[in-house]
Amino acid sequence: MYERKPWLKFYDKHVSEHIDYPRTTMYNAVLQISDKYPDSIAYDFMGYESTYKQMIEEINQCADALYSLGLKKEDRMTISMPTTPQGIICFYAINKIGAIASMIHPLSPPKQIEFFLNLSNSSFMLTVDKVWPNVQKILDHTPLKLVILTQLGPEKEEIPENPKVQWWKYIMAKSYPNIPKIDMDPDDMAVILYSGGTTGVPKGIMLSNYNFITEGTQVATWMNMSDKDSALAILPIFHGFGLGVCVNAVFMGGGKSILVPSFTPDQVADLIKSKKPTLLFGVPTLYEALNRNTKFQNTNLSFLKAAFCGADTLPRTTKEKFEEICRNNGSNVQLREGYGLTEAVTGICAMPLGEYREGSIGIPLPDMMMKIVELETIKEAPVGQEGELCIHGPAVMLGYLNKPEETRKVLKKHEDGKFWLHTGDIATMDKDGFFYFKLRLKRMIKSSGFNVYPAQVEEVLYKHPDVLEVCVIGVPDEKQVEKVKAFVVLKEPSNEGKEMEEKLIKYCHENLIKWSCPREIEFTKQLPKTLVGKIDFKQLEEQEKEKLNTA
Repeated sequence: MYERKPWLKFYDKHVSEHIDYPRTTMYNAVLQISDKYPDSIAYDFMGYESTYKQMIEEINQCADALYSLGLKKEDRMTISMPTTPQGIICFYAINKIGAIASMIHPLSPPKQIEFFLNLSNSSFMLTVDKVWPNVQKILDHTPLKLVILTQLGPEKEEIPENPKVQWWKYIMAKSYPNIPKIDMDPDDMAVILYSGGTTGVPKGIMLSNYNFITEGTQVATWMNMSDKDSALAILPIFHGFGLGVCVNAVFMGGGKSILVPSFTPDQVADLIKSKKPTLLFGVPTLYEALNRNTKFQNTNLSFLKAAFCGADTLPRTTKEKFEEICRNNGSNVQLREGYGLTEAVTGICAMPLGEYREGSIGIPLPDMMMKIVELETIKEAPVGQEGELCIHGPAVMLGYLNKPEETRKVLKKHEDGKFWLHTGDIATMDKDGFFYFKLRLKRMIKSSGFNVYPAQVEEVLYKHPDVLEVCVIGVPDEKQVEKVKAFVVLKEPSNEGKEMEEKLIKYCHENLIKWSCPREIEFTKQLPKTLVGKIDFKQLEEQEKEKLNTA
């Protein structure tokens, strides 16, 4: 069924089945856009605007500096930054050198920073001065040769002289020799993003230049993007959605990326009013927050061309409320769902602008193919039958870093001779080629649009000396969609109580990203078990649902 691509007849007029992508590097692709739109604005950061021509000059300066400081082709450099010009300039500069950018959260605790630096084998790092204390703690246990620090706020951190530290503002002000021409294959690894995968242990996802160029061009084409368009980059650049869509895809279309380093609903509402973006990309919690915001409810939205939601299932009430606010303020925009995963950069499936089907994540973008296979097989499932969602196309990853076995489990050769990415997501496809997401095979919690892997949280809690047993689940939550809840059996039950709950949550915050930390801990004398003696997390999930239904 999938070979016939029934979805093609629903493509908008400006979208074709195939796109002619530049077989080049990400840097060269942005350079081509700069040649086309030199005086158009590439990014806007807190009121500072940079044209494409200026941005290329900044990228060239950064590349010359990094090369002179010792970064070479195929070296790895970690970027641990919020959504800022420094992070984006450095990202493309690394690519110009032929090195590889590893993207991590700037608020990662020291142990996680150490893990990512060692997994990626990063010799260079760019981060914010306020993160330096965390980096300093683990510096000697990593391959780092140089840390470049940048300052975001008005107050500069006092950091003692260190031979392994350079400051961004100084390296961007000095003169360096131009780097030599470096040959790089479009299919070479260019970026490492991170996902917990099926086991909960973070895995490095190897993505090529071509992965990013094709996915970005597909999104830009789908949106009919030009240099007249702008998008709010609210999602962070260590996240595939933030980097792949809000930055790279906008650049592939010649548009303006409005960089938002951190946000509150009020800030976003103010930015929408003052910057007038034509495109909005976000997660359900963002749209829900905007729906409740009085500033947004009273903003003229006639400039808004399209709004897309990804990273989690969009509640119908959120969609309808958002669209009602838009209608009341001069825009007929519809909030449309899409689907993507980091193993394919990010969004590779979306609702076409002229169509809507309730509950559907849409249809594949140009050059991407999707199909449903019967569980634990490579056999295509009949139309309408639930099965595992599989993806093929130029955005699909190279594989997992240093994990050939894990790669083989998800990238499988099918009878058509193509390699398909097995997503671990259960879905269906209707006769017109529209896909419907059902649930995750992988045990995963979606909290505020971010992936939380219960096994990872449990592993941390098991290390606490007071914990005997633990099980972590996601509990429905109005603000976050799901919140993280831990069920804990203590070695000494008499220690149960609020004080112990706060102690364990604090311990999690020392070892995990904040959205992975439990919001609530329930103490219990024993955890339910399956017939083979495993902790039965599904039973706990059912118990929580029943509590909500009877509340």
